[in-house]
Parts: sequence; C-alpha cells; structure tokens
Amino acid sequence: MNDIQTPVHGVAASALLDALPDEIAVLSPDGTILAVNRAWRRFAASHGACRPDAAGAVGSNYLAACRQGHDGAKAHEGIAAVLAGRSARFQMEYALATREGERWFGMSVTPLDAGWRGAVVAHTDITERRRDEAGLRIAAIAFDSPEGMMVTDADGIILQVNASFTRITGYSSAEAVGRTPGMLSSGRHDAAFYQGMWAAIGANGRWQGEVWNRRKNGEVYPELLNIAAVRDSGGAVTHYVASLNDITLSKAASDQIKNLAFYDPLTHLPNRRMLLERLAQALPAALTSGHHGALMIIDLDDFKTLNETLGHSTGDLLLQKVATRLHACLRQGDTVARLGGDEFVVLVEGLSAQPREAATQSEALAGKILAALNRPYVLGERQCHSTPSIGITLFCAGMHSQADEVLMQADIAMYQAKQAGRNRMRFFDQSMQDSISDRARLENELRHAIDTQQFELHYQLQVDRLQRPLGAEALIRWRQPDGSAVSPARFIPLAEETGMILQLGQWVLESACAQLRAWRSDPAMRGLTLAVNVSARQFHQSDFCGQVSSAVQRYGVDPALLKLELTEGVLLDNMDDTIASMQGLRGLGVRFSLDDFGTGYSSLQYLKRLPLDQLKIDQSFVRDLVNDSNDQAIVLTIIAMARSLKLDVIAEGVETDAQCALLGQLGCQAYQGYLFGKPMPAPALARLVGGGV
Repeated sequence: MNDIQTPVHGVAASALLDALPDEIAVLSPDGTILAVNRAWRRFAASHGACRPDAAGAVGSNYLAACRQGHDGAKAHEGIAAVLAGRSARFQMEYALATREGERWFGMSVTPLDAGWRGAVVAHTDITERRRDEAGLRIAAIAFDSPEGMMVTDADGIILQVNASFTRITGYSSAEAVGRTPGMLSSGRHDAAFYQGMWAAIGANGRWQGEVWNRRKNGEVYPELLNIAAVRDSGGAVTHYVASLNDITLSKAASDQIKNLAFYDPLTHLPNRRMLLERLAQALPAALTSGHHGALMIIDLDDFKTLNETLGHSTGDLLLQKVATRLHACLRQGDTVARLGGDEFVVLVEGLSAQPREAATQSEALAGKILAALNRPYVLGERQCHSTPSIGITLFCAGMHSQADEVLMQADIAMYQAKQAGRNRMRFFDQSMQDSISDRARLENELRHAIDTQQFELHYQLQVDRLQRPLGAEALIRWRQPDGSAVSPARFIPLAEETGMILQLGQWVLESACAQLRAWRSDPAMRGLTLAVNVSARQFHQSDFCGQVSSAVQRYGVDPALLKLELTEGVLLDNMDDTIASMQGLRGLGVRFSLDDFGTGYSSLQYLKRLPLDQLKIDQSFVRDLVNDSNDQAIVLTIIAMARSLKLDVIAEGVETDAQCALLGQLGCQAYQGYLFGKPMPAPALARLVGGGV
C-alpha cells in the first residue's frame, strides 16, 4: 500500500507528504504504519532494514519494530506515550550505520490533529549539524589549550586570542584584539625573514619556525610559532590561525647542551670538536675561492711551571685572560679555539690569493698576537708574564689537505718556534719561512739604513720638444755599506707597509730642497724644476703642508721649482681633504704633477676639481707606442684631456727617437726617459745639462 489510506486520504495529502524532504510515516493508534512519503520509501529502498525501526513498510507495526533497534526501549516508550495521548511530543537523536558510514538522525513524533487518532513520525538527517557541533567543541577545546592561540582576519587584524596567549605575551584579549601581531615584534628579525615567512605561507598554506618576540613588559623571548592560512571554498584566505609556545627554557637547555658539546667550559671558546668542523668547512671554501687561509697553534711557554707554583686557579685565570686577548686580536669571522691545556688555535680565512702576501698577512697577525700576549698579566694580587710560541701553516686552493693534517703542520711549526728559543713564530713551509725571515731581515736593515743615512738621490732629466732641459725627477737610491744597491721595488713597498715611508719621504723632501738651493749658483741649473714623489701616507699627514712650507723656507728655494708627484690613489682618498691640502700648497707656489696617469681611476670628474699642473703619461703606454694603435689612441686621449683642462703633459719611459717623434706628433711637449739620460747623481746631471743634451 503506497498511498495514504484512511483516516488520512486523498491525492492532495499524498502530494503534500511527498514534497517534504524528511522521511515521514503516519501511524494508527496501535502503531501500524498507515502511509509513508517518497523520502521514507527512498531511504528504505536504498538501506533496507538497516534503520533501527526495521524497513517500516506500510501495514507493519512501527511501534513493535522500534523495540528491535538501538535505543529501542526509549523509542517505544516515547511513541507509545504520544499514541496514548500521555505526551504531546517525543524527540530523540540516534546514530545509524549506513552504506556511506555512520550518520545521525533526529526522530520527531507528534499526534494527529483535527479529531484524528494516531501520530506522525518524521526522521531528519542531522549528520552535518552533529559534525559541525563536534568541530566547534573540538575547536573550543583546542583554543583553550596550553599553547597561545591567535586568530586574525585576512588583513592580519587580531580577532581573538586565548588565555594562554595572555599568559605568554602579557597582552589581554582587550589589548590584543584590533591590533596586528606586529605588536609582538622584537626587532631582531629583518625584512627578509618576514618576507620568507609569508612566501612559505602563500606557497604551502603554513609556516613553522622559531622567532624572537617581545612581551608587553619589554622582555624578549624565544618562541615556536605555527601559522596556518584558512581558506574558503573558493580558495581565498579568510583568516590566519597562529599557535605559539614560549621555548625559553627548552632553548636555554639546548644552548647549554650545545655549549657543553662545542665550547670549552673554562674560556668559553670553541673546543677541538668545533674547531675541526670549522676547519673542515674552511678547506673546501679556500679551494673554491682561491684565497689562502691560515691556522696558528699558540702554546704558552712555561705554563706548567706557573700552574704548579702559583696554583691551578691562577693558571685558569691566566688562560681566561689569554683567551680574551686572542679574541681582541682577530677580525670578525676569525676563530680562536682552545684545544686543551695551554694550547690555543687561531683559524683565519680570506687572506690574499698570493702566497707571499698571505704569508705577510699571517705574520702581521701573529706579531700582533705576540705583542698582546707579552703584556703583563694581573692575576689576583700577582703580576705575571707569559710568552707564546706560535706555529703557522697556510692552506689554499692548490692544497687538498685534511683538517687533521693542517692541524699537525701548525703543531710542528709551533715546536720549531719553541726550539728556536720560544716567544716567536715559525711557518711550517720552509720556503715561506725563509721569505718571512728575508722580509724581517730587510726591515731591520731598512731601519738601520735610515738611522745611518745610507740613501742618496739620483736625478733623471726631463726635456722639452727641442730636448732642452726643463727639470728632473728625484729618485731615492739605497746604497749599502758594502757598495751593493737595494732595488726601490724591494724597499719602497716595505717602507710603506711599516710606516718608515714617512721618514724616507721627509728625507727626500729635505734633500730635494737642499739640491734646489745648490743649483741656484749654477746658471745652467738654476731654472730647472725638481719633481719629488709623495706617498699617500706622507701626503695625508695632518702637518704635511707645514713640512713642505718649512723645508722651502729653511732652504730659501723658489717653491715654483718644486713639483710634487702624486698618484691617483693618493688623490681619490678623502677628496675634500686632498683638495684643501693641495690648495694650501699651491698657495705657497708649489706645483703638482699626476704620476702614472691612465693606469688607475682616471676621471674628468675628479681631475676638474684638483689643482693640478701636469699629467704624466705612464711608461706602459709609451713602451709599445710606435707599433700599438691602442696605446696611440690612449696617449692621444690623455693629451686631449690635458688640453681641455689646461694642464701640461709629460711622457715618461721614452727610450727611442721614434717614440719621441710620435709623441711630438700626438701633441706631447715634454719627455723623460733613457733616451735623454738614466737616473744619475747630481754632479753627473750637472755635467749632462752643462754640456747640452
């Protein structure tokens, strides 16, 4: 019987029931099913007798069938009460195992009205509502978790926080809602950090990591942060949910474990394990970059004796002070470690790609360390002295050494230093050690040469286009007592590195002024200019103008005959101070020539600002001038540039008539080079000038 029968009948009633989405059955007073709607029949057809009230076919007793299902007694009692008129309504919810899995339904039983006896039973699928309610309950429990929770809208405006958020950050809900998470920023992370965070959220929908945040009271603390994006059905972000945990204690414990594993507990320096790891990274890095690195082992001389006589606590204090002094000697990025006992190691990277220069840099650092560790130590109430022995080895791109091997080389070099008398340094590579020893020997000889005046000036003639004498360049020469000469290419760079160039430069200036005074009595020489090379360090002395002025006045020479030759490197350093110094000297009448022009950073931008008198074409452009069109173009450009700036031009390194002739054709009016004379003592220059060129 598929349609509604008496007492409910008629096509209209049947159509009305079929239009309803809920599953509906009409019961007689004794519980017999009189009619069902389309939804009831559809469910019965697809699920059979899986409902707790059985199939529920028309004509079957629904009240009796209810006793067989889940919560059957409760359903039977409630329906019977409605049919008997004892209850105006009965409702219950129940779970049902279906082919699609567990689903939830709500049953509602109401009596028929308008004088009819019986009842209407309606079943509604409430699965989604139950799931939503469960989700809300779970979310509420999660939001009330020990983790700090924060929900923002898509624009990052805080909508809600939980109690744990307030406990961790110090901000109440009222203080946080309406603001952005930026209120927690500690300032320790740069823009790139946050850009990376949001890029990950955009790509993956979430981000997790450690951040430093700031509490309301200003305290900065470490935090483990999780951020997840919430999207709607269209994929657009609607909210962000963040959970945060204060990891102050766990991070402190982690740092303590790391310190125990990688750091020396006495000095807090890296230990052997960390050193070997850094060295293992430095070796392939040097192989890639082509730059040298250095490893130094530093051992304290007679530390055992001090430790035994003054006590271990005093020895420990000395080791701590040594660690502090070593650290102060190094650049940022260098490593100083303690191997154990009184042995320390210094690891230096990024030295020169040139072996000798890298050795010189290492020697300079080792010298700095020697000086620092030789200073007296105040250990409690005692003042003590301690000296180090330092072994040095270099590693570079051409070496495929292992960390242990490099460490062993430095150790061998350190023992060589001890055997040589202690309180000194030694290189592992013998040829490099020889180079350093030669440099040290040359430095000592140079100091002695300055003290004993082993220098003299030679002069190279400068002529005009008709080869008439214009002046000369003063060039320093070092003649040792045994008659041997030391090349300027060897001692000038060393003098600049050590600062002795200041003494040499002052001597050259004084000697040049003395020579100008001597030439005043010789008609053939009195009109010649004298060019003097000035180093950067010498020129940038605060009293350099005063030194020149004093020398000119003391020797009573015409300052217009004194020409100071400067390189481009001198001029580009502190441009404003340079111009001020040059203008002060120009005020005295002194002239300026720009030496080696074209080999540095030649630029009209600075040339037009500088009070120069002359440009000097470097000999590298003159050497192949006759056969090299590029050199010809460069020289022509320099001459044109000088003309536009109203400057004189002189070419150095002129050795042939062909070079001289071509320079003249290009517009150069002054020359210097072997074609007119090599550098020579003053008497020889006077004979050359007096006899004609």
